[in-house]
Amino acid sequence: MALRTLLTRKILANSPLGTLGFRGLQTFSLPDLPYDYGALEPAISGDIMQLHHQKHHQTYITNYNKALEQLDDAVAKGDAPAVVKLQSAIKFNGGGHVNHSIFWKNLAPVREGGGEPPKSSLGWAIDNHFGSLEVLIQKMNAEGAALQGSGWIWLGLDKELKRLVVETTANQDPLVTKGPNLVPLLGIDVWEHAYYLQYKNVRPDYLKNIWKVMNWKYASDVFDKECP
Repeated sequence: MALRTLLTRKILANSPLGTLGFRGLQTFSLPDLPYDYGALEPAISGDIMQLHHQKHHQTYITNYNKALEQLDDAVAKGDAPAVVKLQSAIKFNGGGHVNHSIFWKNLAPVREGGGEPPKSSLGWAIDNHFGSLEVLIQKMNAEGAALQGSGWIWLGLDKELKRLVVETTANQDPLVTKGPNLVPLLGIDVWEHAYYLQYKNVRPDYLKNIWKVMNWKYASDVFDKECP
């Protein structure tokens, strides 16, 4: 019982992936997109969006829920080795769910403001920290293209230092794994499943075009909330 209580408190205190209620376990489901699959064309094809959302994101959620159920069972049994073993699956699949949930909100059809530059406080912060929006985009494109294997390129806010940062994360690691004070404003998926059907292996072209449907309003709203 002591092991169960300790592990439960530890996970609840440190998990960025949602509130987990053991013995009444919360599960996660695929969020609806706020636009049609084809609404981001020609920047991102409808076929890619449908496959990415219905297949890839759903798989992360399915495996995340399965790992959480196994964790709940292992904690109840006091099976410490099983608890440790499950951490990698929880991080990978939970991270995949967290990251993709942000990613869909980071995008918007052109007719709904996608691609429009950020204004007000976030626009000023970008100019202050990077020199201009164009410099920021160039930096993120370069680091995203150079990222070996699969992962994400992020624009984040360091809440403690009150400054913007550009970070990359490997695989499905959320931005919070780079620092507990980092809040994601924009995240770009550079796994091949995000672009290969349309852009083949030319990741730089995907990175160049995704800015045409970037939802800066969402990023600005998060920035204003976290850095009033």
